[in-house]
This record gives sequence, C-alpha cells and structure tokens, in this order.
Amino acid sequence: MGKIRTLDQLQEVLDEEMGWRIKEISAFRVSSKSAGDKSRHFVRAGIALLYAHWEGFIKNSSERYLEFVASRGLTYGQLSSCFAVFGLKGKLNNLVESKKSRLNVEAFEFITQELGNKAKLQLTDAINTESNLTSTVFANIARSVGIQIDKYETKFNLIDESLVSRRNKVAHGEFLDVNSREFEDLVGEILLLMRWYKTDIENAASLESYKVQEE
Repeated sequence: MGKIRTLDQLQEVLDEEMGWRIKEISAFRVSSKSAGDKSRHFVRAGIALLYAHWEGFIKNSSERYLEFVASRGLTYGQLSSCFAVFGLKGKLNNLVESKKSRLNVEAFEFITQELGNKAKLQLTDAINTESNLTSTVFANIARSVGIQIDKYETKFNLIDESLVSRRNKVAHGEFLDVNSREFEDLVGEILLLMRWYKTDIENAASLESYKVQEE
C-alpha cells in the first residue's frame, strides 16, 4: 500500500500488520503444546519471536498512524503538541541544548512563526524502540503519538519481566525455565496488549485526537 491518507487505509494496514503476526505466533504456540519433549525448544524460540512481533507491531503501527496524521495537511498550530513536536524537534533541541541566547531566540521565533504553516512531520526514525521495548520505552512511544497509557500500566511488570527479560535471556544463550502453558499465557497477554494498541490508534484517528481540541 502507498501513502496512508484515509481511515479505511489506516484500518487496512493495521489489520494486515496484526493478522500475519498472529498467524506466525500461533504456529509456535501450537508447536509448543504438541512437540512433546521438544516443546521447550519451541518455547524458547517462541519467546524470541513473540518479543519481535511485540516490538515490530508497536513500531510499525505507530509509524503508520504518524503517516496518516501527516497526510491531514494540518498546520502546527492545529496539531496537538505531541505531533507538532515531530516537525519542530530540531528547533526544540536547540532551545534545550544551546547556551547562546541568540540561537535560543532564533529557535523560539522560528517555532512561533511556524505555528500557522502546514506541518512537515519528520517520519524517518520517528519511532525508536531502542531494540529493547520495555514498558518505559513503550510508554514513551505511546505518549509521543497521543495514546493514553493508564490501562497498560497494570501490564508493565509482565512486559518487563515475563517478556523482555526472558527474551534477553534467550538472546544471550541463558537457560530459560518456561513450560508450554506459561508460554501460552504469555502469548495471550501480549496479543491482548497489541490489540489494545491497535484499537487505541484506530479510535484516536477516528476521533481526530491528533488535533488541538476546541473548548
């Protein structure tokens, strides 16, 4: 699919993103239950795969949403702050980093003058999972695209300990004592989080939550 310009296109690409990942994860889920003595091999590989899909889905779906928002043709002033930042980040960094008052003034004036202009969001490398999508990194990404994280917070320990920590052990060749039932439960939890995120993005796009809300 080309550029995402409509809600239907966004929905379609998110459905595709989710669909093929569920199929691949499900294959390992089934194998881990039916492979007998070899089930632990599928569990180890499955945890690494599950993490890869967790990271990949959050990154790709966030990027597709940003692409959709960028296609709206809104000005910086019309966008909610978290999205305007993607276009003004360079100048904002100058305000934070520069110790020279002249550069700070120039950066501030540029930002205020740009608010009425059409936003040009920097999409390249906009979403950074840091190759380690912990709860902290996830929360940062979610907030950066205007997704509320309250309901996810109860799952933060699961993300960090049950998924990311185990995935790191597999990646480093360490022993992992997880049976097929535990793996199946973990799959269910992570797929739930992915579905939540997909729904939140779809709702945000439909409700135009990316725009400054009028009082």
